[in-house]
Amino acid sequence: MAVDPVCKAVKTVLIWLTMSTFRIHRYLLKETALPMLLGLVVFTFVLLLGRLLKLVELVINKGIPLLDIVQLFLSILPTFLVLTIPLAFLLGVMLGFGRLSADREILALKSSGVSLYQMARPILLLSLPACLLTAAMTLYLRPASETFFRQQLFDIAASRASIGLQAQVFNDDFDDLVLYANRIDDRTGVMQQVFISDERNSSAPAIIMAEKGLLVSDSRNQKLLLRLEHGTMHRQPQDNGNSTDKDTYQILRFASYDVNLDLEQQTTANKQRRRKNKELDLAELQNAINTASAEKRQDLLAELHTRLVLPAAPLLFALLGVPLGIQPHRSGRGGNFALALGIFLCYYLLLSFADTLVAEAGWPAAALWLPNLCFLLTGLYLLHRAAIERPVTLFEGTIAAFFRMLRGFFRSGGQS
Repeated sequence: MAVDPVCKAVKTVLIWLTMSTFRIHRYLLKETALPMLLGLVVFTFVLLLGRLLKLVELVINKGIPLLDIVQLFLSILPTFLVLTIPLAFLLGVMLGFGRLSADREILALKSSGVSLYQMARPILLLSLPACLLTAAMTLYLRPASETFFRQQLFDIAASRASIGLQAQVFNDDFDDLVLYANRIDDRTGVMQQVFISDERNSSAPAIIMAEKGLLVSDSRNQKLLLRLEHGTMHRQPQDNGNSTDKDTYQILRFASYDVNLDLEQQTTANKQRRRKNKELDLAELQNAINTASAEKRQDLLAELHTRLVLPAAPLLFALLGVPLGIQPHRSGRGGNFALALGIFLCYYLLLSFADTLVAEAGWPAAALWLPNLCFLLTGLYLLHRAAIERPVTLFEGTIAAFFRMLRGFFRSGGQS
């Protein structure tokens, strides 16, 4: 009978400790999640602002439907979220733990027997959804959104060309090509009595006259064609050193003729648009790697491994953010904010440098994992130093010494 009260007491203590740990973890997550969400909104908005102004201009000046602009806006969002999710996560961790450290709450938790490793545990768990979300952006959403964005731009360009044409007005929106139509049916878009001056081929400028014309979009090849019916083409080749060229004048009659309006500035009418590496999904990218030449294969490998490397950034930033966030800074939250931006910039500069080495210098694709390895080892080291209460003064001491060196250099230069 005496065992039951002891067991109940032990069980009560364990429940209390579990509840206490759960509350501590929930509190830490709350302090980290709020600045993280705020940073995500602010950083994403700042990056989108430049594109947003251009999209608004399309609505106001070009008469593009607002729904199309919203679709364009949403299609470029994954490209920026790949950057802003890790950055916002790092900023949230550093600001959250910086506030807890400034208010001595980290010290209070340590005094209660909660180690820094235990405090870092919920942050590391929170980094996993951020890693998964970043992986979804890099592996699936961004390639699809890039393809959709370019397709939507072409559709808008084709729509704008058909809407912007006016009857009895010389239209010169296309490079080296002037288009005139005597009448345009507003419903069908059919043009009557079409006149075209085409000087895109400087060696053989042409004048084209046709009874009818209609704009036709070729979405697959990203082309906008003007389909003419029942007309003639007048062309006189320029003098290229052949004395017979200046006496040659050609008149071609046709029943149907397509004029490529060259939205993508293609050189030939049958050239198909080449999709960029960042538009390929994983299956297409892997297939392209298997069939590409040695030179192009390096670019494709760099693209593939970059997509695989980026999702680990939130986890690496969690390891760095916890120990660096609790360090005292003279400038308070501003110091943590600047340090977070510096870490983020350093990581992406290293990743960009590794990408250049792989794509241009022919290094193995595994070199793209070196920045992750460096940040992982640095994060584990700093977390261990902070957990055993050894001050982490590497960054601040190095920066301070650098500025002292510069100040001494300029002072000595001024005295001389």
